[in-house]
Amino acid sequence: MKQNKTQRTENSVSLFLDQIEPEQKRKDSYALVALMSKITAEEPKLWGTSIIGFGDYHYKYKSGREGDWFLTGFSPRKNALTVYLMCDLSHEGLNFDGLGKYKLSKGCLYFKKIEDVDLNVLTQIIKDSIEIIKKMYS
Repeated sequence: MKQNKTQRTENSVSLFLDQIEPEQKRKDSYALVALMSKITAEEPKLWGTSIIGFGDYHYKYKSGREGDWFLTGFSPRKNALTVYLMCDLSHEGLNFDGLGKYKLSKGCLYFKKIEDVDLNVLTQIIKDSIEIIKKMYS
């Protein structure tokens, strides 16, 4: 069975964060680490070379493909902070009202700066996403 290209590593999250430029993106990344650590009660782990993930779960698709992945996480990409929510964002259990300035893709939420979003709304979205994943794969 083919493995995911992106795997959890033992590389230092702090060293990765300290190298982020510009400074505002680095500060925002540290703030997201604090927020996600509080939400998940998990330590951050580096997945691949640029994703910080929290917690993990084992998935198995109907196709037979299976693997391990993080419950939630983010990556400080060049154009935006990318929050990985691990579920279909059209799910009825997720409410983005009042979040602020953001964009969505299938399983990711993008925003330029942490000040662009309401952290209380973001916290609830992350919590709800984790619950959806746990129900799907428990």
